Amino acid sequence: MSNKSETYAAPAAGSSTMKKTRFSLAGIVFLIFCMCAAGAFGVEDMIPSVGPGLTILLLIIIPILWAAPMGIYTAELGALAPVDAGPYVWMKMAYGEMWGFCMNWWLMLAIYLGQAAYVVIAVGYIGKVIALTPLAATVIKVAIVVILTIVNLIGLKEVSILSTIFSIIIIVMFALVTIVGFANWNYNPIDPFIPEGTDIVSSLGTGLAIGIWLYCGYIQISNLGGEISNPEIVPKGMKVSIIIITLNFLLPTVAGLASLGNYQNWGTGIGEGTLNYSSVLIHYTGPALGVAFMIMAVISSCSTTNSVIASGSRLFLILAEDNLCPGFLSKLTKKSKMPFWPIVILAIVTIIFVNFDFSMIVNIVSPVLFVLYVGLAFAFLKIRKKYPVEKRNVWYAKGGKVLKAYVIGGMFLIGFIGIMVNGLEFFTLSFLITVSGVVFYVIFKRLYGGLYASDPQKYPINPKTKLAQGDIWRIGIFFMIFGLLMFAGSFVISWYEGSWGPDYYLQTYGSGLLSNFGGMISICRWCGLGGAVLGVILFVIGVKTDKVSDGE
Repeated sequence: MSNKSETYAAPAAGSSTMKKTRFSLAGIVFLIFCMCAAGAFGVEDMIPSVGPGLTILLLIIIPILWAAPMGIYTAELGALAPVDAGPYVWMKMAYGEMWGFCMNWWLMLAIYLGQAAYVVIAVGYIGKVIALTPLAATVIKVAIVVILTIVNLIGLKEVSILSTIFSIIIIVMFALVTIVGFANWNYNPIDPFIPEGTDIVSSLGTGLAIGIWLYCGYIQISNLGGEISNPEIVPKGMKVSIIIITLNFLLPTVAGLASLGNYQNWGTGIGEGTLNYSSVLIHYTGPALGVAFMIMAVISSCSTTNSVIASGSRLFLILAEDNLCPGFLSKLTKKSKMPFWPIVILAIVTIIFVNFDFSMIVNIVSPVLFVLYVGLAFAFLKIRKKYPVEKRNVWYAKGGKVLKAYVIGGMFLIGFIGIMVNGLEFFTLSFLITVSGVVFYVIFKRLYGGLYASDPQKYPINPKTKLAQGDIWRIGIFFMIFGLLMFAGSFVISWYEGSWGPDYYLQTYGSGLLSNFGGMISICRWCGLGGAVLGVILFVIGVKTDKVSDGE
């Protein structure tokens, strides 16, 4: 396999059926900016729970160990296989149809569940300037989602234009916050390093969850790869955007803390006395610029929501074209050639979740993101082996073994720590979400046939299971990996949260499973062990009875 083609022939889905758009460097940079950042919003919730010093340190470390490796493999794999729903295609190239579906399913869940967070932030900023009743806040949230859904149904070119306009406004306003904040430096921005009465280990949970969520948008551009007529622009745009986005998070945060202090009062909520970036302008320049910043915050949310709708809506499309979900999800609008039903479904799910708390949304989504992006790092390594870079005639990242160690090491370190300190309830929930990928793969594969329905000779199935050849042992590997992770995690979290966890969960949830720290630990431990044993059994059965495809 390693001596074969120089470039990967992307499937027709998403590349031939969707309308092509040519991007300038600025256009692609601003689109990535909107997908990943669109301002420093969300950092405000890190500050009181993590501490100002540790927040600033995380805003430096996470780009180095998480964002940059993600940008590297996204740019390289996007150059090799410039297709819509890139993560699905790349994982399928590396490990087959089942893992490709799981990767796509997890990304869809992360996008569809997490999309509402941006709208929540926007309305929180409006509430700082205008008193909102719960009904009024909900109406505004729904209006934002509906308007941007209409924009996405019109076409990708309009999404790009809107992203560029939004990005310029956002960068200018945050630059103003930075200038005003530094000009009124009154406090030590890293004091205290962590909140009083805590330690670094106990402060990491929310900080890593939000920090990683903030930097996860780089992969989104790959979902539009089949519609970019000049995909060689993406690696260039990735380099520029990572620098801009890192400075976008870091500088206004340092300036805000240096000028206002009171780290414990920072947040994304609308409660009286809550501080955020607009507070810098209101305090030192008057309410007019504060209102302007509020307007910009809404624009920021709109820009991110706008670009994420564009990205996330492509994920169902390619599954439908590969016969792995209902066919109606591949229907395109007649004029703009946009995926109609996926965009509408994403809008509906977003409207349902807009009344959730910001931190709650991020904590639910983050464990899925950890699994997703670390998995793609392993796909990057496997594809480099199957398609050696020296045989390619497209862009690839230079660095050899050192680069590969950096990509996989950074992603795995941050991902493993992140999932362990995110909270026991979300750790437990994350495994239900990950297992849902395998469950729905089996259902859709048996119902619609998957790749076998398009090419039975190339993609044979096991006539007894109706799954692809080799899927039994692949499912076995899945249960072994996640079972062992769940089992090991029960001990790590028991150590990490043991001194305060029982009281915290009881006070937070009152009754039921989530209030029972010991019960959740036991479930994770025994379900993890059972899953690992099941995985071994399925792997042995699969190796003996199921054919293994070439190169896997």
